[in-house]
Parts: sequence; C-alpha cells; structure tokens
Amino acid sequence: MANRSPISTTQADRRPDARGQAVLSAIIREHLRTGEPIGSRVISERFAGASGWSSATIRNVMAELEEAGLVEQPHTSAGRVPTDKGYRFYVDHLIGDTRLSRADLTAIDRSLGLSNSEAGTPPNRLMERVSHLLSQLSENVGIVVSPPHVDNRLQHLEFLQLADGRILVVLVFASNVVQNKIIRIDEPLSQDELERTARYLNAEFSGKSLQTIRGELLGMMREEKALYDQLLRNAVLLCEMSLEGEDAETGDVYVDGASNILAKPDFGDIERLRELFRTFEAKSRLVKILNECIAGDPVFADVHVVIGRENSAPSLQGCALITAPYRIGESGLTGSLSVVGPMRIEYARTMAMVNYVAHIVERMLREEVTRT
Repeated sequence: MANRSPISTTQADRRPDARGQAVLSAIIREHLRTGEPIGSRVISERFAGASGWSSATIRNVMAELEEAGLVEQPHTSAGRVPTDKGYRFYVDHLIGDTRLSRADLTAIDRSLGLSNSEAGTPPNRLMERVSHLLSQLSENVGIVVSPPHVDNRLQHLEFLQLADGRILVVLVFASNVVQNKIIRIDEPLSQDELERTARYLNAEFSGKSLQTIRGELLGMMREEKALYDQLLRNAVLLCEMSLEGEDAETGDVYVDGASNILAKPDFGDIERLRELFRTFEAKSRLVKILNECIAGDPVFADVHVVIGRENSAPSLQGCALITAPYRIGESGLTGSLSVVGPMRIEYARTMAMVNYVAHIVERMLREEVTRT
C-alpha cells in the first residue's frame, strides 16, 4: 500500500525465506485460532514428518523471525505472537483463499433480502442493515459511510413547520438517500411561505449538487437580489441553514457492533478501549480515518487493509481496519464499508466478506436508482 504509514522498528528489515514464511504462516494461523502465544513445540507438531524440519531448525527459524520484527515474545519463556509487521507480511504475501464459504454467501444474501427477491429497500435502511451484517458475521465492528451529501445531486426538498420556530427540512437525493434535518430561524415563516419557497427551490435547483446550490445562492447574495425579493431571501436563508454543518461534508455514518470488542481479550486496556469508543463516536474523525485507508493501494480486489501502527489514529493502533469503497451508479459518488477489529482477525474471510458486500451494495443502489 503506497500510502501506508511506515512501521518503525529497530529489527532487521528483511524478507523471510521460504522456510521462514512457512513458519510465520503457521504461527499466525495458530494464533488466530487460539489467541495464545505459539511455542516451537506446536509448530514442530505442524511439520512433523516433513524432511528437514527438526525442532532445532524450527527454533532457529522462529528466532530469525523475531529478529526481523515479524513475531515477538509477550513475556520471557512464552511462545511467539505476530507483530503488526508480521500480519502485514502475511496479508501481502501469505494469505490463503479469499473466497467466502457457501454458508457466508447464504447468510449475506438472506440478510440483504436477495434470496427472496426483496426490492425497494431505502438506501438509509440498507446502510443500517449492511453495518449490522458486517458486525454480525465478523463479530467485530461494522461501519458504513454514505457518500458526502455535498457532492450528491438534490432531487427534492420539503420544509415543514414545527413548534417553537423550528423547521423540519427533508432532503431527497438522486441516490434515493433521504436526510432529515431540523433548523431554527429567527424570522417566523408560515407553512404557505415554506411551501412556496420549496416549490421555487425544487424548480430551480433539482438535479444540482449541494456544492453547486451553495455557490449559486452565494452569488445571489453578492448580487443583492435576495434583498429585494422576499421569495429569494427566504430561499437563501432556508437553504443556507439546511446545508450548513458537517452532515453535508461527510455523509452519514452507520456503526454497529461496537460492544463486540468488549468481549475481545485483545482489548484489555480500559483507557485504550475508551479512546477507541470515542473514535467510533466522532463522526468526522472516523470518516477521515476511513478515507485515508481507501486512499492507499488495495491488497485484494478493491479491499484495503491497515494494520496496527499503520493507523494514523493512536486509538486504532492495536486494530486491523479492513475497508472497501462502493460507488453509486455513474455518478462518481463513493462511500465505504469497513470492519474494525483486533489485529488478530480472520483476514482472508473478512477481506472476502467486505469485498463481496461492497459489490452487492453497489448493485442494489444501482437497481434502486434505475427503478426510480
């Protein structure tokens, strides 16, 4: 991955030979299964009967892997566990079959309604279901980010008067994503004025991105047209209030399964766990982290993997982040879906899952846009 943050290490930075790769792969697979440090005896049993694989040879190879910074001993006389550098080598060079099992494919299809030809799922609801699905299947944290609303084309908007001078704004985008927002304005407007303003905005701005709408409204304000036309003044006021804030800049974020990590022995440090939960709650920060992830080179299909200290956020430096983008039709709009878990995660299965679900989401959104 070209944009990967380097893992600083004092150990020799060299590629293990074929024998070293075999032992490293065995250590990681066993550690993924048990969560325990892996001793030379376990590896010896794995290679029992193979020519040239004596216990002394395996101990020497494990020592070489430790010297190269690919494994480490959590404490004296313990076996070895993979480092983030070791996991990185495994993902880049040693990972096995990345195809999903028939059981996983069936569970995904059933969860997303593909097995019963379910149609017309609203995108907002789909994103919730996908984040839950990723969390449930991976037993980690599932995250889905919708494309930034500011880049999405507005299809329709409505204003509804509420109590206490508040106004409900309903924004419907061309991707069929619906965003509801409550704004408050100092000048009271009747429901009739709100409806007239909505009709004007729908007629003038439908099919344009929020970014374009903002620019045109600012142009009107500079030309002072809005000062002399009540309808334009209301439109400028309501649109500026409706489009401001981080929601338009980042899109919506759906996080599911954060409680799953509470049961992970990998997250025993309470303060570190608190900081991780703060990251999940900080929407704009989380989107920035995920965008950094998909800015690098993929390791499998469109799947990007960031491990341990490669993460720019300190709270994620004990985690693996597996992410894939999804695209909405021909619009060029891009969102992302991710699984976050400990570095001891089922890389091959999770990568295949994220890749497959991203393609399913693209297909369902494309069909929904075509249907409307």
